[in-house]
Amino acid sequence: MSEHLLTLKKRTKQTTNGNGQRASARDRQASLIVAAASLFAAKGFNGTTTREIAKAAGVSEALVFKYFPTKRTLYAAILAEKVTVNELLEAVEAAAHKHDDHRVFTMIASYRIRPGVDSTLLRLLLFSALEGHELSEMFFGKHHKVFYDHLATYIRTRIEDGAFRPVDPLLAARAFIGMVVHHRLLHEIFGVPMHQSHEDTVASYVDLFLTGLIKMPASRKTPGSRSR
Repeated sequence: MSEHLLTLKKRTKQTTNGNGQRASARDRQASLIVAAASLFAAKGFNGTTTREIAKAAGVSEALVFKYFPTKRTLYAAILAEKVTVNELLEAVEAAAHKHDDHRVFTMIASYRIRPGVDSTLLRLLLFSALEGHELSEMFFGKHHKVFYDHLATYIRTRIEDGAFRPVDPLLAARAFIGMVVHHRLLHEIFGVPMHQSHEDTVASYVDLFLTGLIKMPASRKTPGSRSR
């Protein structure tokens, strides 16, 4: 279960200004979001019914519709809770301002590759894309495209600085995030065991990528060059 959803559920159990009814409503909404996220991740949006969501949350189906008139509004609520990257992007921007290449790439990779990461979000993303869900574009935009755009902008700036060799910034950004996403698919979806710690894995990916991206001094030989 996502740490964001766990925090939400804990928070909504507390009363607000002594108003127990308001706290109860929040708690019910939190329970519905948690139950729906788990079911959507296991069965997909189309394969999950509101009746199943109500049963998993321990409420009536009528109560589901009271708080979330459609599955679409419930799905949007899940995204609002689970896709929270603003704080990370602010930290990445701070590192980018200092031209700290290693920290920029490490923070982005570490955000996805970390102990106890919740696979629910990745499963939701895959289901939404495969089902052609109407919210898949919003999901992709908030969860992936935002990273591509920020990282591509940074790579473009470093190319202009002469620090990185001339490459397509967007393709380079996609290549790096693609490594991270593939890693998650292997270990979170297919269950391939980790053979290194999360920290060592992140460090290896970052070092491999930056080694190929950083511009070599002109005096150094290019691969395959021969002395005369």
